[in-house]
Amino acid sequence: MREEAMDVKNHRVEIRDETYFVAKALFTDIPEMIEIERAVYSGQAPWDSTAFANKLRREKDRLYLVIRKNDRLLAFIGSTFDEHEQDAHITNIAVLPEFQAHGLGRFLLSVMIKKAKKLNYRTVSLEVRVSNKSAQRLYRDLDFEQTGIKRGYYFGDHEDAADMVLYLPKAEEESREA
Repeated sequence: MREEAMDVKNHRVEIRDETYFVAKALFTDIPEMIEIERAVYSGQAPWDSTAFANKLRREKDRLYLVIRKNDRLLAFIGSTFDEHEQDAHITNIAVLPEFQAHGLGRFLLSVMIKKAKKLNYRTVSLEVRVSNKSAQRLYRDLDFEQTGIKRGYYFGDHEDAADMVLYLPKAEEESREA
C-alpha cells in the first residue's frame, strides 16, 4: 500500500488549458531546482545540491515532484511522509516567478494531499514565510489552518514562519459522508 501510494508515473497533465509534464524528481533535476530557489528567494538557494540529493535518496519516506514544459523545469515540491506522526510535511515548494498564479503550486499540493489521504494520514503540514501572503492565501484556499509561528525560522534573514496544517478526514469519516 505504501509503495503504491508513493509511486508516481511520469505523465502529462492539463492545468488551466496548458499541457505540462509531471515526474518524480531525479538527481539530474537538482541544478534546475536550485535555480528555481534562487529565482524565488532573491538570489539565495536555501538548499544546496547535497541537501537535495540526501532527500532524493530517501525514497521510502520522501517524495519530490517536478513540473516541466518544453523541457524546462518550472516548479517542484518535496514532502516527507512520517508514518509515525501520520503527517505529510511539505519541505519545499517553489514555482518560477513568471509561472506563479498559473495553478502549478496548487496542482503539486493537491497531488501530495491525495497521497497523504491514500496513506490514511491525519495531516499535511508546512511552514511559510509570514511575508508570503500569496502562498498563505493558496494554502488557506486548500483548507490549511495556521497553527502557530516559528520565530526566526528562516536562515539568513531570520524571518518568522507561519506553521500551517491541513487536517484530513479519516477513511471511515469520508465513507460516512459519501
